[in-house]
Parts: sequence; structure tokens; C-alpha cells
Amino acid sequence: MGQKTNPISNRLGIINGWDSNWYGENKYAEKLYEDFQIRKYLNARLEKASISKIIIERTLKLITVTINTARPGIIIGKGGSEVDKLKEELKKITKKEVQINIFEIKRPELDAKLVADSIAKQIEGRISFRRAIKMAVASTMRMGAEGIKITIAGRLNGAEMARTEQYKDGRIPLHTFRAEIDYALSEAQMSYGKIGIKCWICKGEIYTKRDLSPNIGLRKLKGNKARKTPPRFKPSS
Repeated sequence: MGQKTNPISNRLGIINGWDSNWYGENKYAEKLYEDFQIRKYLNARLEKASISKIIIERTLKLITVTINTARPGIIIGKGGSEVDKLKEELKKITKKEVQINIFEIKRPELDAKLVADSIAKQIEGRISFRRAIKMAVASTMRMGAEGIKITIAGRLNGAEMARTEQYKDGRIPLHTFRAEIDYALSEAQMSYGKIGIKCWICKGEIYTKRDLSPNIGLRKLKGNKARKTPPRFKPSS
């Protein structure tokens, strides 16, 4: 089963939480489509901001959108002007109050979506796919990942016939539910067709009970900032 299912959905409720957190009641389809529209719009609007994932939470009148990004400066803009523009644009789409949180990804080399997107951009820039993948694998392993697997498929180097190639390093235990595996799919649009890139990154194993609520990283960050720094020790004269 682990070989056939998306590793993130396979671990939902075990070590992974949901990216959308709300109760649909009778309007489940409308809210689901609204989430799709928000994600589609933000991914197109902030194409250069290295977005990993978008977490959406809802209350009765408020939608909280948390953007996980490696380049928060592009989204925030000068003095927060870009965030205010984004809020207004999302208000027009949803016709509800919108709050935007930005969570910075400190180590993009350990994020499957950012790694796959980086390889896709390099391939679109006519860099050799083997070189791009080997560099990505090396940098991910250097950052402390337990394993990485990258599969690339399509008309590689413009060949007449499509083929699939796979590159691996370390361990990727897909059948082990406690193994924290990040997965993403990205596509490179070439003049001769699309090239698909799949990326699996194993970050280790989780033995303790995990908080599955969304934005847990953001809450931890806010909690750390809220703590007062201890008073400095003053030597007695």
C-alpha cells in the first residue's frame, strides 16, 4: 500500500495533520471549491515566492490563510504593503474577512515541494536534468535528511520516446507509518511536452504523540516570541 498511495494522505491522523481545517455542514462542496480557488490564486500570484503549502482554517466569519514559504520578504513587501493587497484580493474572491499568516521555512532543502520545484525550474532553464537532480540529492542529504528519492518522467533531453529515471540516496521506508516522509509532485513545461518530477524526503521517525492541529509550527514560533527574555545577571560590586 505504501508504494501506491500518497505518503502524506497515508499518514493522515497518525503523524500528519490536514491542510484544511473546518467543518463543512451543508456547504461542504462550496467551501472545498473556495479552498481550491484560494490555493490556485495564491500559487499563480506568488509564483516566485517559493511556496511549499497553504493551510486554511475557518471560523464563522473569518478565513485564516497560513502561507509556508522560503522567501517571506516577497509576500510581505515593503512595510507589509503586499500582504494588505493580498488580503483585499482574497476578500473579493471569498466575500469574507481574511487573515494572512506567513511562516518561514528555514531549511528549504528538506521540503519536497521546494526541491521538486527547484529541479523543474532548472530543467526549464535547459540545465541537464541529471545534474539538477544530483545537486538536489546532495544538498538534501547534507542538511540531515535520512533519505531522498526523486523520480523523473517524460521526454528527457527531448528524446523521441518518454522514459522514467529514478535517483535515490539513504532510506525511504514508505510502509512505516511513524516515518516522517514529505512528498511532492512538480512539472516542468518544455517545448516538446511536460516532464514530471516526484520527490520523497524522509526526515526521520516520530515515536512520541504528535499535535496534528494545523499551524503548529507557527504557534510554537509565536509562543517563543511572546516569552520574556530572562533578566541579565548583574555582578555584585
